[in-house]
Amino acid sequence: MRWRRVVYSCGLDLGAADGKETSDNPNSTFRIAPDVDSECLLASLSENLASANAMISDLAFDLEGSRRHVALGILQVIEVSELLANRALDIVEVR
Repeated sequence: MRWRRVVYSCGLDLGAADGKETSDNPNSTFRIAPDVDSECLLASLSENLASANAMISDLAFDLEGSRRHVALGILQVIEVSELLANRALDIVEVR
């Protein structure tokens, strides 16, 4: 899976197997290495939003009535967030 390569290459830790704490919150399942650069963080954010977009789109078209309207509202928030993340990524890549 492409997203796993991005996650691991950017230093995101999906549950440290060695038990060492890498964040301020020892109860956190997901941890981000402190030396990860903004570009990697934004790329991972963008891919996560794209995944959320695909999931809620699929769900929305299986729903009807007010539930569908709620799902489409969530989809719109995700799409705006994707635009923001991608714009921020464009700015980071230019530097």
